[in-house]
Amino acid sequence: MDKEYFVHESSYVDEPCNIGAGTKIWHFSHVMSGCTIGEKCNIGQNVVISPGVTLGNGVKIQNNVSVYTGVICEDGVFLGPSCVFTNVINPRSFIERKSEYRETRLCKGSSVGANVTIVCGNTIGKYALIGAGAVVTKDVPDFGLIVGNPGRLIGHVCKCGERLNFNSDNLAKCSACEEEYEKIDNSVIMKGGSKDVK
Repeated sequence: MDKEYFVHESSYVDEPCNIGAGTKIWHFSHVMSGCTIGEKCNIGQNVVISPGVTLGNGVKIQNNVSVYTGVICEDGVFLGPSCVFTNVINPRSFIERKSEYRETRLCKGSSVGANVTIVCGNTIGKYALIGAGAVVTKDVPDFGLIVGNPGRLIGHVCKCGERLNFNSDNLAKCSACEEEYEKIDNSVIMKGGSKDVK
C-alpha cells in the first residue's frame, strides 16, 4: 500500500510512528520512532524529530532544526531555520536525566524565527511571534511579540503576523486583515467572530 505522505530517499523514518496524509519530509532528515506528525506538514532539510514528539496539522519546520522529546507543536506552528530546543534545564554528559525532560508547548499558529533558542519548560502562546535570534526563557502570551536575549515582550501581533497598535481604549485593528483585538490587563484577545486566516 502506498504511503499518503512523502519521504525523500535520503531521509530515515523509524517505525512505529504516525505520519498524516500530505506531509513531506525532505533531504537528510530523521524521524524517530514513537512520534506523531499531523497532516500537510513540511519537514525541511536536516531535521531531527525525536521520540515522542507531537506535531499538529500544517506544521512547517525549516532546515537544520532538532525537535527534541518533550516538544509539542500544535496546528499551524512555524519553526524557522536553525532554531534550537532544549529538554533538560541543567544537562550533564555524565548524568542521565531522561526522567527530567520538561515539556515545551508551541500553541496554535505560533511562529519561531531563525536561530531562536527556546529553553525547555515554557509555553509559547497562540499566534505569538518570536523574532530571529531571541532566547525564550519564560512563557510567551497569546499574540506576543518577543525579541532579544533574554527574550522580552515588545508588543503584540495579529493572527496574520502584522504588528498591532493599540489605542487609548486598548483596542487595535490589524492594518492588513482588519481583524480586531482588545487588550485586557496583560492579555490580548480577538474581538467578535474571527475570520480564518489561511
